[in-house]
Amino acid sequence: MWNDGCLLWFPSYQGERERFVMYGSTETQVEKERQGRAGRWLVRFPRAVPVAIFLAVALVTALSVVAIEAGEDRRERAVMREVAQSVASALDRRGNQTEAYLRAGSALFATADEVRLPLFRRFASELRLDADSRGSEGIGWAQVVRRENLDAFERTVQTERKGPFAVRSEPDASGDVLVPVTFFKPDTESNRRVLGYDFYSDSVRREAMDEAARMARPAATGKLVLSHEQRGDASGFLIFMPVFESGESGRQLMGFIYSPFDAQYFLSSAMDILAHRQLGVRLYDGPAAAANLLAAHAPAEESGNRIEQQIRIANRALLIEIESARAGTLSPLSMATLLFGLAVASLLMMLARLLTRQAMEDEASLAFFEEQNSIRNSLTRELNHRVKNTLASIVSVISLTRRRTDDLDEFADGLEGRVRALSATHDLLTQSDWGTTPVRSVIETELAPYSGGDAGIRLDGPAVELAPNDALSLGLAVHELATNAAKYGALSQPGGSVTVEWELEAEELVRLIWIERGGPKVDPERKSGFGTDLIQKIVAHELRQPVALRFDPEGVSCTLRVPVRVRGAFQIRERLARLSD
Repeated sequence: MWNDGCLLWFPSYQGERERFVMYGSTETQVEKERQGRAGRWLVRFPRAVPVAIFLAVALVTALSVVAIEAGEDRRERAVMREVAQSVASALDRRGNQTEAYLRAGSALFATADEVRLPLFRRFASELRLDADSRGSEGIGWAQVVRRENLDAFERTVQTERKGPFAVRSEPDASGDVLVPVTFFKPDTESNRRVLGYDFYSDSVRREAMDEAARMARPAATGKLVLSHEQRGDASGFLIFMPVFESGESGRQLMGFIYSPFDAQYFLSSAMDILAHRQLGVRLYDGPAAAANLLAAHAPAEESGNRIEQQIRIANRALLIEIESARAGTLSPLSMATLLFGLAVASLLMMLARLLTRQAMEDEASLAFFEEQNSIRNSLTRELNHRVKNTLASIVSVISLTRRRTDDLDEFADGLEGRVRALSATHDLLTQSDWGTTPVRSVIETELAPYSGGDAGIRLDGPAVELAPNDALSLGLAVHELATNAAKYGALSQPGGSVTVEWELEAEELVRLIWIERGGPKVDPERKSGFGTDLIQKIVAHELRQPVALRFDPEGVSCTLRVPVRVRGAFQIRERLARLSD
């Protein structure tokens, strides 16, 4: 509705939503989410949410690293396969080239009646072995000689070479056939040492020569030490090609043209063309085993990531093994991704933790404000109730005081004292924030003006807490009893005493007894005064309990019963304290 140009809003609540309805307007605002609802899950799971975020980002990072490493492994294996094929092709070309040289030499020597030094030198010079051996240590001629012809053979070679020449065999060699190295090119100091050595006396060389003679094609030996060919520790192999002559009795074996290979040099010559020299490359005579290792180019660590490539050189199976240079470590890209992911996960976890803490603080603040608003409403209602009760008590006191006196000063004095009694009790309630007030504190406050000097005042009773209304009524009653005792009773002369005792008569009721002794004798027929009416009417009405007031000759006694109420809405500060904790 409209009222003097003002727009009125009426709030209405439904569950956790707040709706504002505007009357007199054609528009209605839709429901709004309460502030902070989006962050409730942060409050419900304050530790799980940051950890979940960290684990989620860490999982994504781990999957990214795994994907990167898988790609790196695929790329590495592709490079390894390329290297294996390149090395295999290079070695195969060098082997085929040497086989072609040996076949050409075999064809040339087969046309001659004898292989003499000039013929061998002319053939070797045409091959240009000094300039481009391509992995081979050279080329040589080993003639087949029968033992009975050995002396004549040695003299013939000595004449051709114009120098000493002697055939030597292995110590345990036997047999009528010898195949000594007759000529060898290039003519170097190390190569001259092989001249005269009987190849056929060594089982490894003999096996290859027999196979070459049987198959009439090049055949390679197994792994051997080139002790006579070059160096004492050089592993390598030889390729033999048989040379036959045709005669009346058929084809006869004249000897073998051969080429020795230093395996390490053979492999290195193939590695020169490679760009990926950080990979490990090994050449084996047969399966990959330490005993079969011919040569190795192995700068890489033992990563365990290997591939193998088979090749055949002069009809002999060799194995090329390529090993990855990545020895179980992450690639630079993976390391960068991992570090970045962990940093992001940590930052997000810290941010989530801060947001969670802020959401919890906001939730606590909202709860505090709601509780404070509820307390304020309760306080307002309680204050209204207290003020009404206090004003009603004051009106009753004024009414009774006015009916009981005709003197204005007496009226003012009596009214002032009673209002002061109410004020003193109010002070106690204020100190306790209108919470519960001990019985002893109420009585001590009202008897404080009379407790000095030789006044015989004794208080005895358990610790009992009273509600605010009941404390006000008890304070007013004790004030009237103390005022009467000071004017007419035990506190009006020396030697008098007042005893106040209280005890729990029931769980929700305390009985208080006021006893005066040692004062002036009390007249049982005395006229009822204002204090008596105040205690028996107003106090009894407020406490909803009867009051027994007796005027015995030895002194006044009064029995009050004060209810001990269940703690209620007047406990404001206690609830605030619990909320703040």
